[in-house]
Amino acid sequence: MNELTYILIACFTISLGSFAGVVTLAFNQQKLSGMLLTFVALSAGALMGGAFLHLLPEAVEESDPHTVFILVLVSFSLFFFVEKILHWRHCHKGDCDVHTFGVMNLIGDSIHNFIDGLIIAAAFMTDVPLGIATSIAVALHEIPQEIGDFGVLLYSGYRKKTAIIANFLVASIAIVGGVTGYLLSLAVHDLVPLLLPVAAGGFIYIAASDLMPEIRKEKNLHKSMQSFAVFLVGIVLMYLLSYITHDH
Repeated sequence: MNELTYILIACFTISLGSFAGVVTLAFNQQKLSGMLLTFVALSAGALMGGAFLHLLPEAVEESDPHTVFILVLVSFSLFFFVEKILHWRHCHKGDCDVHTFGVMNLIGDSIHNFIDGLIIAAAFMTDVPLGIATSIAVALHEIPQEIGDFGVLLYSGYRKKTAIIANFLVASIAIVGGVTGYLLSLAVHDLVPLLLPVAAGGFIYIAASDLMPEIRKEKNLHKSMQSFAVFLVGIVLMYLLSYITHDH
């Protein structure tokens, strides 16, 4: 398979994660909250591991280290700016503030999913194993995000069927981002090595500012330790993928 095929398969598979919200209808709120916290912790670890064990080492190999870390910092700052301007927030418990629902929620997630597609494209254009590891990190993050988004849409007045369709259409924008990233990488020389640290900065920002604060809200010590253990599992998963891909 060529790189574009990998990119399309990865982005489409991740888009199917939008249907994860339907699963929430089968669980009561308390059980769902516990499940979401587990997924949030796992995705936080996977994003951190993906950034530090996959994207950054590859970026340093491909580019000047000084440039790489400047781009990570710029990317981190840019993600913060986008969040503040567009009120891009990920609701993980279905009880977000009024300003996050409806159209703004869908617009913010559309931009996020487009960026995810660019990141996946850049990773696959660098190396197929890197693309697979990056796609897994993105996919793990999409599960709690899509469940939260589905809850927000229902709470803001969308019918179940409409919420499912809207969530899928917005998630599918990752495919547009993936194709765009692929075409840009062919048209612009040396673009991909510059996108890797940008992706790493985004992973670090999402994990540190969006996911880990959710874990910190847990007051119960036992549950907090469980979440921390799951967070470490996410990092170990990325480490094992790094070990396997470098071994082959």
